[in-house]
Amino acid sequence: MLYHSLAIALAPGIAISLLIYWLDKRDREPVRLLIRSFLLGVVCTSFPLLVEGLAGRVDWGKGGAWGIAAFAFGIVGLSEELGKYFVLRYFAFPKPEFNEPFDGIVYSVMVSMGFATTENIAYVMQYGIGTGWVRMFISVPAHAAFAVLMGYYVGLAKFIPQHRKTLLFTGVFWAVVFHGAFDFFLMLGDNVFLVLASLLCLYIGIRLSIRAIRHHTEISERWNKRED
Repeated sequence: MLYHSLAIALAPGIAISLLIYWLDKRDREPVRLLIRSFLLGVVCTSFPLLVEGLAGRVDWGKGGAWGIAAFAFGIVGLSEELGKYFVLRYFAFPKPEFNEPFDGIVYSVMVSMGFATTENIAYVMQYGIGTGWVRMFISVPAHAAFAVLMGYYVGLAKFIPQHRKTLLFTGVFWAVVFHGAFDFFLMLGDNVFLVLASLLCLYIGIRLSIRAIRHHTEISERWNKRED
């Protein structure tokens, strides 16, 4: 039963990592760097755990919807996406292997899947295999969508240095906005309409992520042709 639970917790993160690796058609990233990015994603869970642990001492629900929004966006969304961003920015970004815009998405997803897989294992061990099945189709893909949005702008920032700060900020901003909105509606309560609102945020995030992947794939193809 334990092995079954672990398999359910590990499967979505690994599957999405393999998918993004497969989508990187030309000049694929070294596997060693992708594995390191994934493992650093595991390590960076410690930052939001610390922040959320300290913030958890406050009863954010007393502030009503505004208090819950502050917690969802300003604590959970911001701390988790910043944790991933630090790895992406200071580990992957400077690497010479990061040599085309699409690499921003690749490394961002790898970091995020390390983070999400660790989070998934913790939830499955605490709440059971049913939680693992739900998170497989909702929470882990959500983390992947947030990562693509961040990685899209980080990929642009690498090759448009004159707008680097603005693009890096934009990547973090949209990841936090979608992450915060996704969590906000779930934290408000178990009303079916709130759940649907959260799923709508996920749907929009996935649609934008697909568009971002297509756009960066086209840019990277042109980039590689120019380099050939």
